[in-house]
Amino acid sequence: MAGTPYTLYPFTARATEGIRNGVVTVGCFDGVHRGHRYLLDQVAAEARRRGCAAVVMTFDRHPREVLQAGYQPALLTTTADRVALLRQSGMDACAVLHFTPEMARLTAADFMTDILVQGLGAATLVMGYDHRFGSDRLTAFADYAAAAAQAGMDIVHATPLMLGGEAVSSSRIRRLLAAGDVAGAAACLGRPFALHGQVVHGNHVGTGLGFPTANVKADDDRFMLPAYGVYAAWAQTDDGRRHAAMVNIGVRPTIGDGLRPTTEAHLLHFHGDLYGRQLTLHFVARLRDERRFTSRDDLRARLGEDARVAQVALDEATACEIENNR
Repeated sequence: MAGTPYTLYPFTARATEGIRNGVVTVGCFDGVHRGHRYLLDQVAAEARRRGCAAVVMTFDRHPREVLQAGYQPALLTTTADRVALLRQSGMDACAVLHFTPEMARLTAADFMTDILVQGLGAATLVMGYDHRFGSDRLTAFADYAAAAAQAGMDIVHATPLMLGGEAVSSSRIRRLLAAGDVAGAAACLGRPFALHGQVVHGNHVGTGLGFPTANVKADDDRFMLPAYGVYAAWAQTDDGRRHAAMVNIGVRPTIGDGLRPTTEAHLLHFHGDLYGRQLTLHFVARLRDERRFTSRDDLRARLGEDARVAQVALDEATACEIENNR
């Protein structure tokens, strides 16, 4: 399978000059979180030590989508997001591998030989502390070291980033988001969790309550959503401007049919038409669970309180940003 297709994104002059005999790491890198960046720092250090390019290889789809029919990952980032974030990670280049069923059948040694050595031209693999690959389902690092020797590669075992006694990982972030803990997810990501989407027409009930909302349809249906509830968030419009917002994720039990989940953002100080535009929601804090109210008046009163609390949470977040950047 020499020459297996991948798309190469050169980030630095070193990559433009050539990536052969470089140091590579492989993984999904969904989220490009702090744990990933800790690994990439180790890749960059190893590449500097060897005087070669540092390359990160990711996939155009989650490998389990190829291995398991009907599998839908709960994505933290799109491929475009990942490449953009990896560009800021100190790597010289990113290779996006077009993962296929044929590739899924390769053993670890064959993957190293065909994809990394012959395809990419890499000489050294830095392997994430919990990363596993190959149809032979190796588990011990010693087994991967033997496979690397067979492929003619050097191999280095990376160490994890620990936070609160647990390694920072994409699965940990998904658990936090599933519990509505967007602050905990942000601590692991190193930034607020972001959801991108287009503003589509809803039923305009929020406008009648005095709180018009932007109904955001995620760009990818596989995107992870935080637990149902009300959140304080920054809403970034497609002109780059950032607006304070409160966001409801859920089935709107008071005014909806209770069946179809929606993501609706009320921009606190915005007046204008957002329909058809792109909106990115950066989740800062969870305000409360979604709940059913006995009347629209009760709901309207609570939305007013939610708006006040959301503004306080965002003001506090801004103050922390300013303090941290001093």
